[in-house]
Amino acid sequence: MKLYGIKNCDTVKKARKFLELHKIKFEFIDFREQPIDKATLQGFLDELGWDKVINKRSATYRNLTDSQKSNITFELTLKNPTLIKRPVLVTDSDIRVGFSEKSYLDLI
Repeated sequence: MKLYGIKNCDTVKKARKFLELHKIKFEFIDFREQPIDKATLQGFLDELGWDKVINKRSATYRNLTDSQKSNITFELTLKNPTLIKRPVLVTDSDIRVGFSEKSYLDLI
């Protein structure tokens, strides 16, 4: 199981705390320290689509030009991984974006 995000994100902190509290083993990948590769991003997009992957409330998104906002590309997202909603949890059976205790309960 892999959890992608950035370590100072409050939502990522909540997800990590939940997983650790319930002794669920996972590997944490910080987008800033270990940028995701093309295949990983493509996997997110194939499973979830652009609408669920891109965080339109992020500071990174708000700082894009109007042209960039209307045409978010694969390359732009790889260059700015904080455009991706956080956290992204990849399990053997699915990919989940964001954190809610309810959605993580079935991992226990």
